[in-house]
Amino acid sequence: MKIRLFVDAPLSDGAEVALNEGQAHYLFGVMRLAAGAEVALFNGRDGEFRSVVGHAGKRGGTLICAERKRPLQLPPDLWLLFAPIKKARTDFIVEKAAEMGASRIVPVQTRFTNSERIRQDRLQAHAVEAAEQCGGTYVPEVTDLIQLDRLLADWPSDRRIMWCDETLVTARSALEGATGPWAILIGPEGGFAEPEQARLRSMPQVVPVSLGPRILRADTAAVAAMALWQSLLGDWG
Repeated sequence: MKIRLFVDAPLSDGAEVALNEGQAHYLFGVMRLAAGAEVALFNGRDGEFRSVVGHAGKRGGTLICAERKRPLQLPPDLWLLFAPIKKARTDFIVEKAAEMGASRIVPVQTRFTNSERIRQDRLQAHAVEAAEQCGGTYVPEVTDLIQLDRLLADWPSDRRIMWCDETLVTARSALEGATGPWAILIGPEGGFAEPEQARLRSMPQVVPVSLGPRILRADTAAVAAMALWQSLLGDWG
């Protein structure tokens, strides 16, 4: 089954799944599937199912779940917090975060964030597409944009923050062996304002980490930080 599709419907053996117009267009108009063709279905809750096309129409159709092929595989309890940048690069960050195993993606508004608004629904759709492409059975939630100060004010005491601090020269040793829920914080292109840096340094949950001797672009930093965390504390081992 080369085609994978995310659906927001319960999945079980024998379940019939109704397709919306967009899904029908993709399967039957773009991919040219017909009745009897196989599609892999997942919904982020019930695992991945082999399904067959029951009815193929221009504006809708149905898929019949035949059997579950894989159980739900949850990612590590890792959130990615990032300051939105230009549209295409923000899309890239969301896509790669979903591929690399973030459980939640949180756009944050900082003092120097370039973008004052996001399209949460569009970013969520990018996360869905990334999960379809990478073989994942889970789709991370992409939240609405939130002020960094507001987010930190209610920050859970048991969730550490890997703060990617470009002023540091030390790296991975601060992370080794620190299990439990985590978040990664990537700043805007202009860096964090001094009051934001002071706030972060005052929080016991924050672990400042360097990503090396060169200043990385925000989208590169997100990928590098997730790779570093996953290699030490995640499910890559």
